Amino acid sequence: MVTLLVATTADPASIGPASSLLAMPGWHPGPTIQDIPSFANRDVRLLKLETRLVKEDHLDKRWEEVAEEPVDEVIFLSKHVAASTRPALTIHPIGTPHLREDEIPLAGGRPGWAAPPNPRIGPWLRLLKTIAESHKLVPEFEVTLEATHHGPLTSSPTMFVEIGYGSFMLGSTEEYWKRQDAAQAIARLVWEGLGLGGGVAIGDWKRDENRSKVLLGIGGGHYVPRHMDIAMKDGVWVGHLLSGYSLPMEDPGGSKKQVNAEDVGGAWREAIRVAFETTRSAFPGGEFLAHLDHKSFKSWQRNAITQFLAEQNINIGKPADFP
Repeated sequence: MVTLLVATTADPASIGPASSLLAMPGWHPGPTIQDIPSFANRDVRLLKLETRLVKEDHLDKRWEEVAEEPVDEVIFLSKHVAASTRPALTIHPIGTPHLREDEIPLAGGRPGWAAPPNPRIGPWLRLLKTIAESHKLVPEFEVTLEATHHGPLTSSPTMFVEIGYGSFMLGSTEEYWKRQDAAQAIARLVWEGLGLGGGVAIGDWKRDENRSKVLLGIGGGHYVPRHMDIAMKDGVWVGHLLSGYSLPMEDPGGSKKQVNAEDVGGAWREAIRVAFETTRSAFPGGEFLAHLDHKSFKSWQRNAITQFLAEQNINIGKPADFP
């Protein structure tokens, strides 16, 4: 089983960390698949693309077919365009489970789909915070999770690790995407996190004996601050994180005191169902708890979601329920 680490020369926040990582010992040329060069180090395969990452569907299956190596997980290195001017180092699962069949994904994926979340998300978030502090990137850079969003299509447990800053409307962000200190911090995260230096890999669910609660985040903004408070706790594993915009709920109108889940239209139920099923597939044998950002919902929305979770036998947890 191999880890696919994916970077692109079209993105300075992607190729920067990849170049820093390739400068570390142990790498050698690997096979080329469909004109994509690769580099190998232990059981890690780094692919260097020239195209947009969100459009490169089924890289895991393509690798398996050509290289004849089963893929255990996929990790994308990428830039992030933030809503604020504060630079950030971010990690997130991917998927577009909230989109209807008649909607066209603007950044890859497909309606009603989500990749299994990479189990390393939680442990790597905490490791990234430690590394960023040691590189003196904090507090200039925020270290944070993002909610589940965008493609490309994959079947393997997947996550994006990103350097983010600003908005295209705010002018150039190239300065932060090209920051060498940020690139080195991401490279060190991958190096230590995958055990390439000879240490124990971090966040390997299959081998970790300290299996505890798995978080399914529901509600809140794109940077899921209330779920972040839980994810930063030692021992917490992180599944999909559905922000409010990924839970489209149609107002049933009239009196909402006795609103039932079936009265509320929209794709929110399918989004929760897909997010939970793929999270469960990524953490076999795990104990799953949904955490609701209560303040982000109106009472009728909260009641409908709570009722639906009960119907799906998905337990709800408070922050104190997580270790």
